[in-house]
Amino acid sequence: MFSADPDAWYRAGPEAMGNEAFADYRRAIHDPATVHAMCEDYRAGLAIDRAHDEADRAAGRRVSCPTLLAWSIHDDLRGVRIDSGHHMAEDAPAELAAALREFLSRS
Repeated sequence: MFSADPDAWYRAGPEAMGNEAFADYRRAIHDPATVHAMCEDYRAGLAIDRAHDEADRAAGRRVSCPTLLAWSIHDDLRGVRIDSGHHMAEDAPAELAAALREFLSRS
């Protein structure tokens, strides 16, 4: 599906993430190997990644270092909210950097 119309999958243009990042994205999304890797990453989240998470949970393992979660304001979570699309680092680099600086200054 991605490869049938690669440009249809991310409707924002360079104004959302900057010219250089958008050009990199366009080059990547037109490469079948990159599309395959993207799909495999999502597939792993439902398979091996989940199995590893469940094994860690069953063994009582938890993340033990300070952790910051940051996401798009379009996601349904609470915490650091950043006005961006899916590509947060490219869409809102200053806001993400500020959230990271704030987090790291307290850790």
